[in-house]
Amino acid sequence: MRTIGMLAALATAATVALAGCGQHAAPDVGGAGDIPDNQAFVTYQPASAKYSIKVPEGWARSESGATATFTDKLNTITVTLGATATAPDVAAGQAELASLRNTTAGFTPGQVSTEQRPAGPVLLIRYRADADPDPVTGKVVNDDVERYEYWHSPADLLTVTLAGPHGADNVDPWRTVTDSVRWRS
Repeated sequence: MRTIGMLAALATAATVALAGCGQHAAPDVGGAGDIPDNQAFVTYQPASAKYSIKVPEGWARSESGATATFTDKLNTITVTLGATATAPDVAAGQAELASLRNTTAGFTPGQVSTEQRPAGPVLLIRYRADADPDPVTGKVVNDDVERYEYWHSPADLLTVTLAGPHGADNVDPWRTVTDSVRWRS
């Protein structure tokens, strides 16, 4: 019995000692909407097989026509395959941004630019917009939105829209997603 008591005392002492060191072993905890640094990604390729893209593993997926939406908590990735005869340019992006002003709740305009990704040049449209209200609480979060438009000759346009709470640190995960786009022949 005395041995069991000593073991319990040692276990308690070890627990207390480890609690003081816990700050070094704590997981990465970000703000609301931050995607964890250790998030795993999987490849999504729709039935059309015209493209593939990496999306966070375990996120809910819904599909409607040529659109796939991936969600988890406060973040959303929407991927839509469309068609256009010419590659989108900054002027077209500015026109899109202007039209969003009239149709998007909580809209704040951002920048329109071109970026280089492994799949080629893309048009990037940045803005802020209100997310849909939480179905339980009714709370509305204002999101940072990045819309990437990838054009593939002769007429394919892949639009990848990333949205997460304003100020969330999602730079690296969003880069993983947007760098992963591949066109299939």
